[in-house]
Amino acid sequence: MLFLVAALLLLGVAMGSVAHLPLPVTLVAAAVIGVWLAVFAIRERRAHPR
Repeated sequence: MLFLVAALLLLGVAMGSVAHLPLPVTLVAAAVIGVWLAVFAIRERRAHPR
């Protein structure tokens, strides 16, 4: 999942949509998205026991 966040960040930089933001803002946004995805994954695993 962290790989997905990194891939999307790199894609955003390559496409130019993130290129207009300062690097610290981009990194904070990537960290927020990563935490959000991690919380979502943990909640999904707890909601659907195997």
